[in-house]
Amino acid sequence: METYIVKVNGKTYEVEVEKQGEQAVQSIEPVKNSSPSKMPSGQEVTCGTSGKIWKVVQTEGAQVKKGGTIMILEAMKMEIPIVSPFDGTIETILAAEGDSVEAGQPVAVVACEGKLATA
Repeated sequence: METYIVKVNGKTYEVEVEKQGEQAVQSIEPVKNSSPSKMPSGQEVTCGTSGKIWKVVQTEGAQVKKGGTIMILEAMKMEIPIVSPFDGTIETILAAEGDSVEAGQPVAVVACEGKLATA
């Protein structure tokens, strides 16, 4: 078993890799010093189409209204806003300006304000 520290989008994970024959089995767990309160608990916001993140409009911790723009995607020379599905707080930004993204890929996590979110 080998242990590695891996950073993904600014978050640190401890990864253990166990080799079994020719296959590798992986176990991914957050690094033990990560605060459980920092783990995303909101709803993922995904891209509607493939493209490149042109501009990130909001920051983590920002309040956002339903339909409020979180970031802007450029696809086929068009600017397409990626918006919040409900009123809430942006917990995590998962994509940076210039990143290429695929349709359905999560790009942010928004925690619902008050009642249960229904997107």
